Amino acid sequence: MHYSNMVSGTFLSRPNRFIAHIEIDGQIETVHVKNTGRCRELLPVGAEVWCQKSGNPNRKTKFDLIAVEKIYPENPEKKLLVNMDSQLPNKVAHEWLKTQNYSFIKPEFTFGKSRIDFYMEKDDKKFLMEVKGCTLEIDGIGYFPDAPTERGVKHLEELILASQQGY
Repeated sequence: MHYSNMVSGTFLSRPNRFIAHIEIDGQIETVHVKNTGRCRELLPVGAEVWCQKSGNPNRKTKFDLIAVEKIYPENPEKKLLVNMDSQLPNKVAHEWLKTQNYSFIKPEFTFGKSRIDFYMEKDDKKFLMEVKGCTLEIDGIGYFPDAPTERGVKHLEELILASQQGY
């Protein structure tokens, strides 16, 4: 997975789940946040961020927030780059699945009352896979979710049912 047209900036504020104010090259820009999670521990004022410049002149925002460098006040030498693009984990997972010799891969598969990220077949076996990106990190371990999620619970319940049905 590769990004192009990347620029660094400084996080200033996040007025709502969908936008942030970032200083880029001395200008304050309103950028699209591609992750609607809370991400409070990742986005303190002054955090270094990376944004992708859009090639679409008709967009309301010129940039997408892609990644943030996590700040560790107790250890300024420690650095961790955290993905903020909630679409990236599924793209990376799909790329990887294509290398795993499945005979069939279907993204966005409906199972029960949920849309599961991937359905795969190999030989006579059927597989379901739900992909989650982690933005909450504690002591080097990524956690999901960083906020309560009824949808996540529903997906787990559907995957348990699928397992009981032989997936």
